[in-house]
Amino acid sequence: MNTLKPFPLATKKIARYASATGAAVAFALLAGCATGPNANPADPFEPMNRSVMRFNDGIDNAVLRPTATAYRNVVPSLVRTGVSNFFGNISDVWSLANNVLQLKVQNSAETFMRLNVNTFFGLGGLLDVAGDLGIERHREDFGQTLGHYRVPAGPYLVLPLLGPSTVRDTAALPVDSYGDGVGAIQDIAWRNSFYALRVVDGRANLLRVSQMLEDAALDKYSFTRDAFLQRRQSEVYDGNPPGDGGQ
Repeated sequence: MNTLKPFPLATKKIARYASATGAAVAFALLAGCATGPNANPADPFEPMNRSVMRFNDGIDNAVLRPTATAYRNVVPSLVRTGVSNFFGNISDVWSLANNVLQLKVQNSAETFMRLNVNTFFGLGGLLDVAGDLGIERHREDFGQTLGHYRVPAGPYLVLPLLGPSTVRDTAALPVDSYGDGVGAIQDIAWRNSFYALRVVDGRANLLRVSQMLEDAALDKYSFTRDAFLQRRQSEVYDGNPPGDGGQ
């Protein structure tokens, strides 16, 4: 239980940083002051995005990475796997809704089966029984649903705390937030604890990847941007994207 004590503290620190910079970032975006004559068409806000990325890296180095490292070192691997499975099962509820919105019959059926199998036979999702049975997970969010119906991705954005995004995905965030199962928890303390645990668990799962990125990438910003846009396009088109410019 003591391992959870850093989470509320980390959440409060992040909230303070976000409130201090969020208005400035929004104003810069609306004013278009980050654009330039030689701007990348997919990333016209690059100067601003780089500044936000530096801000996010500062938060990560000061709060998230140390907390995630402590979590990984203290919490047994079996428990961490159960935590990841649990949040994955919660996210499957929203994935099911978006699969239905996109009229993906097979994916909807498989996601529905995953939910039932893992909820009832996997101790509420702590065990990924469905995965062991070969029932595939089909992650979907509202940004992907908009993309499915050919809403353009728009320029690349780096959001404070949330990281890489696009205009389309940013516009979808309020709907995704509404569909987040954790947000349905009525008790504020428990809800915030689950939010914090999910963030820390997710960051812990990326510790090795982020270290490899820092060691290998000549320009971390460009590498992250290009990899995100490529992966996001692949997600929207279920691994079969059209030619360049098909977002």
